Amino acid sequence: MQHYLSGRLSQYLLLLACLAGIAGLLASRALIAIAPIVGVVAALANPQLRRAVPGYFRNGAAMRAAAVVVFLLISGFYTTELLVWRHELFRDLTWLAVPLAFTLAVPLTRGQRLAVGSVFVLGVAAVGLATLVQYWQNPNAADEDILFGRNMPVFTHIFHITFGVMLALAAFGGLLLRRQALGRPLLRAALLAAAAAAALTLHILAYRTGLLVFYVALLAVVGRLLLRRNLLLGLGLLALLVLGPWAAYQGLHSVQRRVDATLWDLYQSRDGNDINDTSLSRRLVAIETAGQVIAQHWLVGVAPADARAAMMRQYDWRGFGLRPENRIEVHNQFLQAMVGGGVLGLALLLALMGWPLTRPWARRQPAIGLFLLMQATSMLVDAPLDLQLGLNLFVFGYGFLIVAGERRATEAPAGPAVQEAAVSRGVVS
Repeated sequence: MQHYLSGRLSQYLLLLACLAGIAGLLASRALIAIAPIVGVVAALANPQLRRAVPGYFRNGAAMRAAAVVVFLLISGFYTTELLVWRHELFRDLTWLAVPLAFTLAVPLTRGQRLAVGSVFVLGVAAVGLATLVQYWQNPNAADEDILFGRNMPVFTHIFHITFGVMLALAAFGGLLLRRQALGRPLLRAALLAAAAAAALTLHILAYRTGLLVFYVALLAVVGRLLLRRNLLLGLGLLALLVLGPWAAYQGLHSVQRRVDATLWDLYQSRDGNDINDTSLSRRLVAIETAGQVIAQHWLVGVAPADARAAMMRQYDWRGFGLRPENRIEVHNQFLQAMVGGGVLGLALLLALMGWPLTRPWARRQPAIGLFLLMQATSMLVDAPLDLQLGLNLFVFGYGFLIVAGERRATEAPAGPAVQEAAVSRGVVS
């Protein structure tokens, strides 16, 4: 009872939800599903829940996340794929559960936030190193797979594209977290080593999307440093930005194979060859196919649940020589939002991605800008929100960094009574 009244129970449950979510992202779909539920329980365990509820409705980030579910509910009136719609509605409840947890539960302390971020960085690096061990057991065979457009499977069997993005996030996250004043020397050293391991893993395994995300983020960091006239570090990173890809190509067979496979893939489309066994060429024709669907349903789309069926119908009109099993949806989250939701769907996605950058408190936190930039970059070449792993990675980061960040920035210094009591006991920072 004392833990409940002091708010510790709510806070510990929120911490447990965060750690379970990270474990789920790295290894277990079951934990991905359970973590938001634990977060909601953490919110319900707040002894001053009724006082906290208005804060949820004042939190702009949480309201934009809730708008995703509202739009999906409205699309139920014109969808033709009711079974798919029900599945999508259940899956997208995470847009409600995660912001609820971060706005209604007793907030994490700075030390606990550092612990969550460190577990993510160290966990991603550990899975990356385990995958590298598998790679080095037979590097020639792995390189040959890369030459044919395949990817080294992740040690924990999660989707390689999302894991590549996670490696890029961990590389920059480790560098940001080691700057925290609460971090002890041993933790700072571990975070630096993990960041280096994540970047090295990304290059050796040549995950194409992850490398794109990594170097776009590095370019943004260089630009920020130069604008702030930190010339020495900025020019040093600029040299790394230029020399890094060249050195990787010269020194790593996997990167050479990836470049060769990418060029070969693009040549098939350019030369009008059979593209059934390609990746990028099929994505290019998927973009063209999506464009035809968007032109016919530009305002509200075909409904999110109908996006795949609409794409397949358009392929029936022009199939580009693709066999039915090789006809894919568009690998671009922004175009996918337009196929399913038209201009309104795209506007909602852009509001989610761009709104935080209009707030001074968010611009002061490099982690938020990097997270949104890296996610937006991955969305240009993939549709991560259509997959459970990609969706939960985005929503967890969105809740942890942006929803919780807005809550800290907008609450009065004294805060609700429960937070006053928690601060006095050293629970809440």
